[in-house]
Amino acid sequence: MSDSDHQTLSTVDGNTFVAMCLARAGVDRMFGVVGIPVTSLANRSVGLGIRFIAFHNEQSAGYAASAYGYLTGRPGILLTVSGPGCVHGLAGLSNATVNTWPMVLISGSSDQKEMGRGDFQELDQIEAVKPFSKYSAKATDITKIPSCVFSVLDWAISGRPGGCYLDLPTDVLHQTISDTEAQKLIGDAESCRNKELIAKPIVQHSEIEKAAALLRKAERPLIVFGKGAAFSRAENALKNLVERTGIPFLPTPMAKGLLPDDHELAATAARSLAIGKCDVALIVGARLNWLLHFGEPPKWSKDVKFILVDVDKEEIELRKPCLGLVGDATKVVEMIHKEIKDDPFCLGKSHRWVEALSKKSKENVLKMEAQLAKDVVPFNFMTPMRIIRDAILQLGSPAPIVVSEDRAKDPVGCRDVGTMGVGLGYCIAAAVASPERLVVAVEGDSGFGFSAMEVETLVRYQLPVVVIVFNNGGVYGGDRRNPEEITGPYKEDPAPTSFVPGASYHLLIEAFGGKGYLVGTPDELKSALTESFSARKPAVINVTIDPYAGAESGRMQHKN
Repeated sequence: MSDSDHQTLSTVDGNTFVAMCLARAGVDRMFGVVGIPVTSLANRSVGLGIRFIAFHNEQSAGYAASAYGYLTGRPGILLTVSGPGCVHGLAGLSNATVNTWPMVLISGSSDQKEMGRGDFQELDQIEAVKPFSKYSAKATDITKIPSCVFSVLDWAISGRPGGCYLDLPTDVLHQTISDTEAQKLIGDAESCRNKELIAKPIVQHSEIEKAAALLRKAERPLIVFGKGAAFSRAENALKNLVERTGIPFLPTPMAKGLLPDDHELAATAARSLAIGKCDVALIVGARLNWLLHFGEPPKWSKDVKFILVDVDKEEIELRKPCLGLVGDATKVVEMIHKEIKDDPFCLGKSHRWVEALSKKSKENVLKMEAQLAKDVVPFNFMTPMRIIRDAILQLGSPAPIVVSEDRAKDPVGCRDVGTMGVGLGYCIAAAVASPERLVVAVEGDSGFGFSAMEVETLVRYQLPVVVIVFNNGGVYGGDRRNPEEITGPYKEDPAPTSFVPGASYHLLIEAFGGKGYLVGTPDELKSALTESFSARKPAVINVTIDPYAGAESGRMQHKN
């Protein structure tokens, strides 16, 4: 038989076909937990040049996929088994959708002819993902795979990005077609992709003129930008607009790092004054949700005029701003900058609004620095945070990516949905997305515990991640109950908020060949940071914190 005959007769199964479609679409990374019926899909994907990062738990893998979508601007891919695997993956899918990050959850599912009969891991997964997915597709036949793959990828980045779902029944994964037919189906599906779906809306020039006029006439203007601006890579456009106009700016937690914290127009350290007194606020890629007090009094002035820039028309209609601009953050900011450049204005350093914010910022920074300057042992939170900050600042370029359960710089951290336990997943995503950079995670012992087993994943892939665990013995800090609260037949049990005192989290990574450090003094922490940052190898630094240090914070005045 000739080589051409062999080629004609060659076939591909559903697993290979899905991998071929993903590779053709430009997918180069995938996160997940394999098993029946998707193990072959993972192996075929690797064979076609897609790096597969295997986790211990779908929840952490899902957080990684969602963060990867945010960091790269391309859908992060999570692969899970059927039933429980899909359910575990919903945490990552919901995280992506609420945070508006592009992600696709791909799950195997039961044989179609066995549905309703109690098949292995049977679940109506299309129905299960509905609350968390902006679009779902089920490949009911092998010939449907290309159109399903391309549609979920396109929907994930269309309009307001978010999570999508692809369902792959076991019987479809086992079906076969000829390689020739497979290539034709991929080509046909590519040519039919909905280009309008991923097109960006165009803002009318008259609307840009209105925005420029509002900013020009404002007495106390403010520019607020969020993760939508970060996703759009709007840092240069924002810098040009801020410095052209002299308007102070305020980043939301997920936008920290777009412009320097020490910029002379940064209002972060005077946040309450900035949002409480501004009369016109240009909101770029940030939602007026709980993080921004819903744009309502008493945190905001009742007379403030909002100019809301968002890629999603529905978001603008929901918030009812003075002026809504539907479009990509970078493009809209560039258009506003051009309009102002043609008829320039600049507040200047001596402007009363700029001076007031600058004065308040300096006062608050001095107060914070005074607290940070003290070496408190046993550690409170301030002392190790200062030491970590200084060690990071000394690293130079390329700057490390900093991940936190609360916030981050360059940034991978705070979440609209308030999810705990995202740290290890985010770390792995950051290291995979930017392998040339060190990743530093700052975690509480509670947040670390959600996904601590993934330190083995760090070691297995030798990712340059240093995880710093603030160990204060539990949620909030162990047992802080009043005596009158300790009662009942189980009063001898540990408090619901407490963990094992002095837990040796650093030994966990050593079990897998990583490096662990236990520190309790400034010198010990400085030494551990210097050594681990220099090595650029997987490490856990277990920082012993006074369990009574700190106060609860956050929306409900709870400390994370």
